[in-house]
Amino acid sequence: MSCASRLRVAVLRLDLLLCIRKWKDHPEDTMSVKAFKLVSAVEREMLMGDKNHINIECIECCGKNLYIGTNDCFIYHFMLDEKVSTSGKITFAATKQLHKYLGFKKPVSELKAASALTRLLVLCDNTITLVNMMNLEPVPTGARIKGAVTFTLNENPVSGDPFCVEVCIISVKRRTIQMFMVFEDRVQIVKEVVTPEQPCAVAVDGYYLCLALTTQYIILNYNTGNSQDLFPYCSDEKRPIVKRIGRQEFLLAGPGGLGMFATVDGISQRAPVHWSENVIGAALCFPYVVALDEDFITVHSMLDQQQKQTLPFKEGHILQDFEGKVIVATNKGVYILVPLPLEKQIQDLLASHRVEEALVLAKGARRNIPKEKFQVMYKRILQQAGFIQFAQLQFLEAKELFRSGQLDVRELISLYPFLLPTSSSFIRSHPPLHEYADLNQLTQGDQEKMIKCKRFLMSYLNEVRSTEVANGYKEDIDTALLKLYAEANHESLLDLLVSENFCLLTDSAAWLEKHKKYFALGLLYHYNGQDAAALQLWVQIVDGDIEDSTRSDLYEYVVDFLTFCSDQDLVGKYSEWVLQKNEEVGVQIFTKRPLEEQEKNNINPDDIISCLNKYPKARIKYLEHLVLERKIEKEKYHTHLAALYLEAILQLKSGATDNCMETIELLLKLRSLLQKSDLYRIHFILDKIRGTDLHMESAILYGKLEEHEKALHILVHELKDFRAAEEYCIWNSENRDLQYRRRLFHMLLSVYLNPDASDCALVVAAVDLLNNHAAEFDAALVLQMVPDSWSVQLLSPFLAGAVRQSIHTKRMTQVALGLAQAENLIYKYEKVKHKGTPILLSDKKVCQVCQNPFCEPAFVRYPNGGMVHTHCAANRHLNSNVTPHSSSSSSET
Repeated sequence: MSCASRLRVAVLRLDLLLCIRKWKDHPEDTMSVKAFKLVSAVEREMLMGDKNHINIECIECCGKNLYIGTNDCFIYHFMLDEKVSTSGKITFAATKQLHKYLGFKKPVSELKAASALTRLLVLCDNTITLVNMMNLEPVPTGARIKGAVTFTLNENPVSGDPFCVEVCIISVKRRTIQMFMVFEDRVQIVKEVVTPEQPCAVAVDGYYLCLALTTQYIILNYNTGNSQDLFPYCSDEKRPIVKRIGRQEFLLAGPGGLGMFATVDGISQRAPVHWSENVIGAALCFPYVVALDEDFITVHSMLDQQQKQTLPFKEGHILQDFEGKVIVATNKGVYILVPLPLEKQIQDLLASHRVEEALVLAKGARRNIPKEKFQVMYKRILQQAGFIQFAQLQFLEAKELFRSGQLDVRELISLYPFLLPTSSSFIRSHPPLHEYADLNQLTQGDQEKMIKCKRFLMSYLNEVRSTEVANGYKEDIDTALLKLYAEANHESLLDLLVSENFCLLTDSAAWLEKHKKYFALGLLYHYNGQDAAALQLWVQIVDGDIEDSTRSDLYEYVVDFLTFCSDQDLVGKYSEWVLQKNEEVGVQIFTKRPLEEQEKNNINPDDIISCLNKYPKARIKYLEHLVLERKIEKEKYHTHLAALYLEAILQLKSGATDNCMETIELLLKLRSLLQKSDLYRIHFILDKIRGTDLHMESAILYGKLEEHEKALHILVHELKDFRAAEEYCIWNSENRDLQYRRRLFHMLLSVYLNPDASDCALVVAAVDLLNNHAAEFDAALVLQMVPDSWSVQLLSPFLAGAVRQSIHTKRMTQVALGLAQAENLIYKYEKVKHKGTPILLSDKKVCQVCQNPFCEPAFVRYPNGGMVHTHCAANRHLNSNVTPHSSSSSSET
């Protein structure tokens, strides 16, 4: 045996030991399921009458044909008819066809039908005889197999001949297995194999033999002779069972009362089933394994290995399955185990709330039910299981089952009173998927359970609303979700209403109003195109007519809503209300409105300004929007804004309580506008300022009029703000040439040095001006202006700066001159380089003007290539017939 084979055997044995230990430590509870019903097929009287000595030794069933072999060497042939009553009860009527005595004094040991050959193989007295299935007569040729202890048919034949069957026998020869091919009237030996020990039982699949030897089970390939051990057992203590249950898979009676599954590779792909220690026989009726012992028939699931049913059955000694029909027999009678429909079994499990078992059984039923029918059945089972888990508050499991079963989500919604829209045409599934009328019955009034159920539905609906599950039911789902959110005061209510949704307006509006969710109701109206109704609600909330604390900033929300509202009538209707509440915030409905929206609706700013006449702060904000943000270059807007600033400032100054911060803010805005804008009417604003204390603003206006002396006089003598005077010179000379800038600074110096003003502060200001802005002055002119009494030390920073600036200017001029000369040289070089190819002059060339040859090497060449005498070129009236083709100058050589 190879190392791999030994490893597989070791693993199989280890699995066996672990299963035995697990069973002993933790025996599973027997779960009662009615999977089979025991029905009598052949009564004692039909078989033997009053002959008590007759016993049943073996049976065979092929279609409706039932064959029984007895201990007195008779074969009985019965025809079985299955009948179903109106109540669904199944019965069998057996009609005796004939019986046949084989002529031996030994019992009939085994019967096997070969329906393709219409032959019955009969084992009696170690001889296999071929008889006709219909009349039980031996074949005329007398073909038979001698020396057989027991035999079986190969249900997975390797010959490929449809007109023969392959038979495997345990020979009377010690430790020998023989393979035969049986035809209609003859037999042929194919192979003889020697086994390590005496075989007791055998099952065949293709080339593989599963053998029960004296002390162990093995797998033997009779074609190659390779074998591998499975696990040990003692044939002296119990009867071995070897049964083929599928392609390359066998069922064996293992130690510890376990039914072990083994493949031809020597491994187990299924967990074992636990049956009686004294098991006599086993049969397969998927998904069940049926076992027979002295007192009971037990039914075990191949899917979860649990024992599902126990049927009392005394004196049974035969259990076999024939084409899905399970037959058991005592010495005196034959019975059939009729399987209940799998769907009924599943429904019984669900009714007992055994969800896992029901699902396992349903999955296992796939192979026995047509695909389309199975899919419909399985979906319904998943849905039923989901409702069972839901009722037990196992929400995660329920959700997964609902999804897998593709539940019509309205089935779940309908459990919750009033959640489905009144217009919904939904009718619950029939037969029903559950036993509950509504959530109240399911929770029995337990409010905590009801809240949990509602939370689950919220979560589930939110997940499925954007999936295929919602197709066709979007209105029902979204409406139910809205109702749940509103009732629970859930934060997701607003998210639902501001995103794409299919909430039905009538039902949803009534529900939101019932739960006083007026802001949400406004969102619902807006989503459905009823902006007027939405605004009316929100205005009532802000005014306090109705109560809803959803948003503390609802006024700002309304302003924002109107800002982007395309209905101009609505904007006009509520603009007064918005501005009355707060001018500066309310004006945003005009200032933040998208520009493309304004252009689309031909909104005239003049009309808006007229509307804002009663609201001065809003009017200022709107004009700032036009002038500063949109940068509209219209004189009337700039002038209007400046005038409004001025009016507001003067009004604040004249008030009893001067709001200093607001006044300063307005002054800064006014100065910025006066400085940066060139579009307002200067004289108009100047007339309004005259007679006020707005000296800085007056100076700015005089500066705009180029009356700099007046402006500087105000700054120096009225305000005594020398820093402002310097800044005035700087901002007024922005984007101007150096001479203009110097003129302003010289003008300011003149104001400081005015002989009429003997203020010492002006002298200090003049010195500081010169020392801090030396570069802005013409030093020679300054020296003529300053008093002779000023010392050099006083003006040393200015003089140092002036000298440095003079030297810097001289050097920069020299650098510029040098660069210009270099550039000129480069230009001359490029000109010479691009003058072109040389021109050759010979005595054969003639002047194109006078047609005389050239006597001297001097000539004039035109751009078109023509050459003339220099004196001919000078006389322009003679050159009328020569037209240059280029505006470039002539070349002279």
